[in-house]
Amino acid sequence: MIEFSKLEGTGNDFIIIDDRNGSIKTFLKKKEIEVETFVQTICNRKRGIGADGLILIENSFRANFKWDFFNADGSRASMCGNGARCTARFAFEKGIAPQKMSFETGAGIIKAEVTGKTVKVQMTRPHSINFTREIEINGGKVKGAFLNTGVPHFVVFVEDIENVNVESFGRKIRSHKTFEPEGTNANFVQFKDGKLFVRTYERGVEGETLACGTGSVAAAITFWKLFSRKPPITVITRSGKPLTIYFDEELKEVFLEGEATWICDGKLREEVFG
Repeated sequence: MIEFSKLEGTGNDFIIIDDRNGSIKTFLKKKEIEVETFVQTICNRKRGIGADGLILIENSFRANFKWDFFNADGSRASMCGNGARCTARFAFEKGIAPQKMSFETGAGIIKAEVTGKTVKVQMTRPHSINFTREIEINGGKVKGAFLNTGVPHFVVFVEDIENVNVESFGRKIRSHKTFEPEGTNANFVQFKDGKLFVRTYERGVEGETLACGTGSVAAAITFWKLFSRKPPITVITRSGKPLTIYFDEELKEVFLEGEATWICDGKLREEVFG
């Protein structure tokens, strides 16, 4: 049986497995199971455990540990803000890393600090920034901002965030020819009642999630740039829970802070893979 833990950060949920001994890779090779199938099965909410992503903790010679991060569809992602926060809490409480830690991601080495349920994680420096990007969808122009905050994001400000068809509109942005071949995440943002609300369509999950850390960072930076708002900036995710983003004006250091909740620990039986 495969031991796992499930954690969530502002509604983004993840299965985390300590694979520092390489048992998962050995299991996949023995059973002749592709890693994509392994991830898809575990993340399936009806036939598996259910999650937005799966994280394998591995050994590192450069940091306290490194991760192998997978979206629910089995694709790899270089960075995930909420996944990083959940991973940091898991690593600290399992004795894998100290309270202040660093770990390897596909986007480079990042730092994190755990204080109870609250985790503050350093994000990768944003790049490929264009605050006046314009694309065409269904014959109309859609104005937004494009920036990579570890993974690519397109940010659109809307007048009524509750009535945006995130699934349909987000899918069209995600697969737009402008962002080929890898595609982009799509974020819909509204500032109302003194709060910044964000809804995100995530590639790899291929649907709206209850929160997206890198998307919240992209939204906050865009809000700062277009509306001259000073950091830190707190965003309200679709789950209703807040995330706070800290950054300097040169965007050299960006941090994401919020709660990471430990849901459960368990053992997955091999028969789930057939």
